Amino acid sequence: MYWTFRIIALLVSFGGSIFAAPIVLQVDATEAPRKIYHAELHIPAAPGPLTLFYPKWIPGDHAPTGPINDLAGLRISASGKPLFWKRDSIELFAFHIDVPESASSVDVKLDFLSAAEAGGSNSISSTSELAILSWNQMILYPQGQASDDLEVTAHLRLPRDWKFGTALPVAATNGNSIEFKTVSLTTLVDSPLLAGSHFRRIELTPGATPAHYLDIAADNDKALNPPPTLVEKYRKVVREVRGLFGASHYREYHFLLALSDQLPHFGLEHHESSEDRAREDYFTDFASNLTDATLVPHEFIHSWNGKYRRPDGLNTRNFEEPMRGDLLWVYEGLTQYLGWVLAARSELVTADLNRQFLALAAANLDNRAGREWRSLADTAISAQRLYEARRDWESMRRGVDFYDEGLLIWLEVDTTIRKQSQGNKSLDDFCHIFFGAPDGPPQVKPYTFESLTEALNNIAAYDWKAFFETRLNRIGTDRAPLGGIETGGYRLTYVDQVSQSQKALEEIRPDVSVAYSIGLRLNGDGLIIDVLPEMSAARAGLGPGMKVVRVNGQEYDGELLREEVRKTKTGGSLELTVRNGRSLSNYKLNYHDGGKYPMLQRNGQAALIDDILKPLTR
Repeated sequence: MYWTFRIIALLVSFGGSIFAAPIVLQVDATEAPRKIYHAELHIPAAPGPLTLFYPKWIPGDHAPTGPINDLAGLRISASGKPLFWKRDSIELFAFHIDVPESASSVDVKLDFLSAAEAGGSNSISSTSELAILSWNQMILYPQGQASDDLEVTAHLRLPRDWKFGTALPVAATNGNSIEFKTVSLTTLVDSPLLAGSHFRRIELTPGATPAHYLDIAADNDKALNPPPTLVEKYRKVVREVRGLFGASHYREYHFLLALSDQLPHFGLEHHESSEDRAREDYFTDFASNLTDATLVPHEFIHSWNGKYRRPDGLNTRNFEEPMRGDLLWVYEGLTQYLGWVLAARSELVTADLNRQFLALAAANLDNRAGREWRSLADTAISAQRLYEARRDWESMRRGVDFYDEGLLIWLEVDTTIRKQSQGNKSLDDFCHIFFGAPDGPPQVKPYTFESLTEALNNIAAYDWKAFFETRLNRIGTDRAPLGGIETGGYRLTYVDQVSQSQKALEEIRPDVSVAYSIGLRLNGDGLIIDVLPEMSAARAGLGPGMKVVRVNGQEYDGELLREEVRKTKTGGSLELTVRNGRSLSNYKLNYHDGGKYPMLQRNGQAALIDDILKPLTR
């Protein structure tokens, strides 16, 4: 051990057992480049049976994603003597021990083995140059206790010369050792840390309260330097979000941005910070910056929608209580919509390119075969399983559609409010009231479907209950909810040229989509990812897992496939040579309509979408 444990009186009684506060957690991250962390815990405890719990249901993941398989080297002792532990046979995240009569605490040692290969949200979190530390991966706590009621004092040792960013308040630093202020277990788990040998902090609101910081760690120094114009856009994100909500619910805010081609790229929300991961060339490459334009706004908005205001079913008492995702179409869907809006308002993306992304999302949802049997509401309830679902057969299965379909629904809410109020009100007014004042430190204010619709009715009287229930629960032949696009002055159509936004997406994620012509999505090597039923490729007998090796006798290439599809409109034929396991077969597709790529075109109504995307602030 390299820190002295505090001696603390037994202060707090929980359900018959007496625990002192705080738990002391010491994390040695000096081997983070090897993808291994060492942790030691000092947990006050009373004699008798005690169950320690490894966090299972992780906020932001909405699922039991606690990486229990990566917990190793678990040793528990009391008064210097080893204790026998036994994992629960049903709840595998729980460990039973007996605390000796003479003991007033237990000591725990464990290792966390960070993933070495790509996977889901618990995959690679460190490289040789940087690391993202999630405290839930390093801790055990007494089962059954509310995370708000348990206090933790955390200590951390980093590799030499590494710098760090986190919203967790710091008590003291000594070289590469940091002591943090005592906080609740809730706050600890909600405050990840980004560290690295190549690190830079940019103040986004100099001199203002609360402060906002862009903390960047990358695999090299060159990646740390966003152009001044881009920094100004991030400053505008802060101004626009403040203009939208009118208040904040954090002491200070840290955008934790990890730039690496070795990490999975995604975002995860926290109350006083966001964990954003993007490509190493994120600041300098047009396609990288364009395709992730909504990343920072989306996770930032979650501080209001998801953290401060939280669906009652996701407002759990601790990390062992199951979450209910019924309202994820609000938590994630409304945030998806606001992130899309704020990306344009802050000029991270132009309004035209933003509409192109909207067209791609709308077309994808409007061609979901799974709509015939599965409601949008069911995708939200099933989120904990769908996050890890495979990509093949996604059209028939449906995925986490509550994100983009939630965007479409909330766009329709916005345009409906504007129509009902003759332009005097908008969804901005709802956000200002529902997520806004008063300013203050982090707190959680849960909501229900009923309180949500009541608040909307206070903005614009309408049958919001029926509005949502129809769109959430309908199945059968209904298509995607495109009412907001149409009322917003546009219509979804298909043209024979790939949009700039789709080109950027396919450059970053090298897939090829000819989904709305022949019904195929493929990777860059011709492997079929998904097939849309009722389209020519499916009718010909093609399916996921097969690989297109030739197109009309020529070696497969994505652009060649597109060109041959385009020629079908002027009489060209389309024959694909496909490998399926050991079999190699030719499939002739009965298709004659050329290329079809989604685009929004004006429909003659007032262009409300254009108004929605205009900045609120100067």
